[in-house]
Amino acid sequence: MSSTQKIIVLRFSAMGDVAMVASILQEFSEQNPTVELIMVSRPAFKPFFDHIPSLIFHPIQPKAAHKGIDGLYKLYQELRSYKPNAIADLHDNLRSRAISTFFRLTGTKIRRIDKGRAEKKALTRTNNKIFKPLRKTVERYADVFRELGFSVELSHKIEKSPQEIPANAQNLFANKATKKVGISPFAQHVYKVYALEKMEEVIALLNELGYELFIFGGGKTEQAVAENWTKTYKNAHNVIGSFNLTEELAIISNLDLMLSMDSSGMHMASLAGVPVVSVWGPTHPYAGFLGYGQLENDCIQVEHPSRPNSIYGNKPCLCGVENCIDLIKPETIVNKIKEKLNG
Repeated sequence: MSSTQKIIVLRFSAMGDVAMVASILQEFSEQNPTVELIMVSRPAFKPFFDHIPSLIFHPIQPKAAHKGIDGLYKLYQELRSYKPNAIADLHDNLRSRAISTFFRLTGTKIRRIDKGRAEKKALTRTNNKIFKPLRKTVERYADVFRELGFSVELSHKIEKSPQEIPANAQNLFANKATKKVGISPFAQHVYKVYALEKMEEVIALLNELGYELFIFGGGKTEQAVAENWTKTYKNAHNVIGSFNLTEELAIISNLDLMLSMDSSGMHMASLAGVPVVSVWGPTHPYAGFLGYGQLENDCIQVEHPSRPNSIYGNKPCLCGVENCIDLIKPETIVNKIKEKLNG
């Protein structure tokens, strides 16, 4: 490929999906150092891409400057100034298709992600379920670049690279002898959240073991929950609301392990090179959304013929009276964490 190659990459949401894009663009950039990437996503997600060489971040403002078809045409005009050779649509939604269409009319090469919708429907349906691992989402992202003619081989490995700890968090890392465990107990969809009373049991057990615990994710409601936990358990620290995303990523990069739902916390830890113990309910790693470089053996889940019944976790569990995620015992999670930290 010529040194003048420029690719516009489209992926606007959700947070975890955008973090996964950052993971593969890091490897793409290392393998294709002469290619310039223009990443188009929401402004809040820019820190995911700050470490990637030869990448320009271009924000989309879907509720302001880029609202509606007129706003998308304005975004197209902004992006056209980069004179891209190709568009990598890693989102495949109405907005990304509109942008792609504008570029197609000028003869720009477009390639779009194959989300495997039919396979995912077969994986999650109740009758005649086809229970098998599907192509990983990160490979589906990489396929788009391969179809554009670029070479990219994903290692599917995480590389720990601790960043400088933010000044107002350094006191939390003062004791070098203790293991540092992140906990990301919340998720966008309630059906992916392990019952908070059971999560508190996990925190209590980890606190007794002497681990330093860092609680991530969520808004005001979740922040209040985390603050109550930190008042009860001396080794628990609330990160919510005290740090920006760049600082959170730096803190995560200094952890020994992250405990997360099937949520953005898992993908942020993957991006920071930290191993994850993940807890799964109506979703399943087979759908392809396991954190980049994470191990399926570190996924905690209940085997049931109705699982999975949802790709994104926006549907309730169909496993019976009790949700499948609630069948997981706190001790099971703690034992897996001990195994990972002591192994």
